[in-house]
Amino acid sequence: MPNIKFNYLYRDSGNYKKFISVIFSNPDDVELSVFEGLIKAKLIDERWFYAERWNLPEIFTDIIDFGVDPTWHEFESIEYTDEPADDSFSLACFMKLTGTSNR
Repeated sequence: MPNIKFNYLYRDSGNYKKFISVIFSNPDDVELSVFEGLIKAKLIDERWFYAERWNLPEIFTDIIDFGVDPTWHEFESIEYTDEPADDSFSLACFMKLTGTSNR
């Protein structure tokens, strides 16, 4: 099965956005629909998460004021991809870290 691309963004209080993707290897052939359901169950209001807590890169806009701008990131989507996986860790490791494993 192909790798899985996890797409997310940072949106500041002025609605300026910055996008990023992380690509996980998927040697256990996790189905996209299953993974998406597990992820959404762990999100804040099915949308937000703290990238640092999930060991994902934090991205912020160029000018940020933590007094008014949020520190969470916004889940956008996941998709299959043939792009090479990032070296950080596998999908199984990510699922274990975030508590999204269904095992």
